[in-house]
Amino acid sequence: DDANILIGTLSLKSLLIASAQTKAKDICNTDVISAQLDEKSEEVALMMQKYDLVALPVVNKTGELMGRITIDDVVDVIKEEAEKDYQMISGLTDDVESSDSVYRLTRARFPWLLIGLFGGIIGAGVIGHFEGDIAKYAGLALFLPLIAAMGGNAGVQSSSIIVQGIASGDLGIDGIGKKLAKELAVSFVNGIILSLLIFTYSYFFHDSFPLTISVSIALFVVIIFASLFGTLVPLLLDKFEIDPALATGPFITTVNDIMGLLIYLYIARMVFMMGFG
Repeated sequence: DDANILIGTLSLKSLLIASAQTKAKDICNTDVISAQLDEKSEEVALMMQKYDLVALPVVNKTGELMGRITIDDVVDVIKEEAEKDYQMISGLTDDVESSDSVYRLTRARFPWLLIGLFGGIIGAGVIGHFEGDIAKYAGLALFLPLIAAMGGNAGVQSSSIIVQGIASGDLGIDGIGKKLAKELAVSFVNGIILSLLIFTYSYFFHDSFPLTISVSIALFVVIIFASLFGTLVPLLLDKFEIDPALATGPFITTVNDIMGLLIYLYIARMVFMMGFG
């Protein structure tokens, strides 16, 4: 209007096909979607993606039109955010490229590798704690890699889906409890199927029934724990305004590896102690 307050948008197509007698106020869209001056670029990108906009007006706190953002600007932001999230998922702490110096590449990769190293030491400590059980029932060692790998994979799957939903704004306003309940249902189904498969394999290819029971129950529990943990961590990080992409990749994998080993060996100890062996 005369005070430069944004009151609507009018597409070129609507203007061209309208009759000469039509007034602009009759064909303009008064339900305006606009961005504030202090809006974050990521939020602007999500807004334009959600409403399929090619241009977004920018206003100040009083509604005065200050400019616009076009889709070509947003594409650059989306690309930068995707690259940053991919690097975080891969365990890179800085924005790096293959042409960067050896020092910069090393600095970006080293922190998560260090976390992985400490995680491996803790995992070795867990195995060492159950050294007596493994020495007595050597078959337990056969499934250690499987339990660790399945826990890590289940956790990364869950966290990746949640991070993707947060980044695209598709999670809505549902609470953490509802997300956890849904993930629990999915992990329960996956856990049942995979546990039955490993039970069948172990039953026919190994002569230890306690081992078969142990690995089947442990795999079921590990998948549920890993899935819930992979869901909860990015949701909590997002709640505290920390980039949830930090929760994926090395962090989830390392924690689930440790917990998977702990769960498996404790369950095995209890099963064998119950007299099945």
